[in-house]
Amino acid sequence: MKLPIPDYIKGIAPYVPGKPIEELEREYGVSNSIKLASNENPLGPSPKALAAIGAATAKLHRYPDGAGYELTQRLSNYWKISPSQIVLGNGSDDLLGMLARILLQPGDEVLVPDPSFLMYTIVAQSAGAIPVKIPLKDLAIDLEGILDKVGPHTRMIFICNPNNPTGTVVGRSEFEAFLSALPQDVLVVVDEAYYEFVRDSRCASGISFLGSKPMVATLRTFSKAYGLAGLRVGYGVMDAALAELLQRVRMPFNVNSLAQVGATAALDDEAFLKKSLEVVHQGLDFLYAQLKKRGLRSYASQANFFLIDVQRPADEVFERLLHHGVIVRSMRAYGYPRFIRLSVGLPEENQRFLTALDQVL
Repeated sequence: MKLPIPDYIKGIAPYVPGKPIEELEREYGVSNSIKLASNENPLGPSPKALAAIGAATAKLHRYPDGAGYELTQRLSNYWKISPSQIVLGNGSDDLLGMLARILLQPGDEVLVPDPSFLMYTIVAQSAGAIPVKIPLKDLAIDLEGILDKVGPHTRMIFICNPNNPTGTVVGRSEFEAFLSALPQDVLVVVDEAYYEFVRDSRCASGISFLGSKPMVATLRTFSKAYGLAGLRVGYGVMDAALAELLQRVRMPFNVNSLAQVGATAALDDEAFLKKSLEVVHQGLDFLYAQLKKRGLRSYASQANFFLIDVQRPADEVFERLLHHGVIVRSMRAYGYPRFIRLSVGLPEENQRFLTALDQVL
């Protein structure tokens, strides 16, 4: 290619999502597979969301509401904040990209826990910024280690809470002390994609720090607990002045019509959310106990996934499980060559995983 592509773009390693079930079944010649690799809701979408989406399909010839008025108002009432403090996104990734576009310039530094969600590094590099990776400490985000790396070029810090892929959380008091030690011109982005699953009452929520200094921007999604991953809808909660800047660069109609009505309805389906949390929490406790009986170490998580030390190369276990129609995630690329990450499924899916794992090991 003869186009003048910046080196910092050429240096980006593309994000590699998990393969769809259909592709893996074709590749491995299996059927009736179960996917426990992408942290999805095993119950599927909210019934209220499905009903609202079905009713909205008759208007697909119309453009979406570019301002997302109904969903923004519903979120405003839900969080008891001003609509001016909310920005809608085509998933949380969309909001990460907006923040990078308005705040980062070539040479700026972005502090990123390692390992964590890979898109943090990608959006930083896409703006020419330099991602500075801070290793986890005992699988948890090392706030002191992050503070040690703050310098004159630091513009943004990413905190995934609970962290993906480890499921650990940052406590409220620790986060408050962390903020108080930061310069005022650094933005802290708290990604709470899995926050609904948290059982630890000490866990910090970025939304509680709205209006703090330094500024905190909190990202939420409907992809996980609400079961709408295929619609790609998320939102950010932040200072109104920052939100207004994001609105300037937000693509028109970035959240489609079905995503808007589905997310609005999902917020009202409290029974579905409660059932989703019950399935995940019961599944976690069941799997922890069963793996312990097998002499395998698992790591307690505040999300809907957790890590398992399979005591041998994770890629090998991943491949062998695929032949049994069970899809998990190897953590070799994240720096844990003996670990797999397992998303909690339905009870029968959890049992099928254990049966396959027994045969593989």
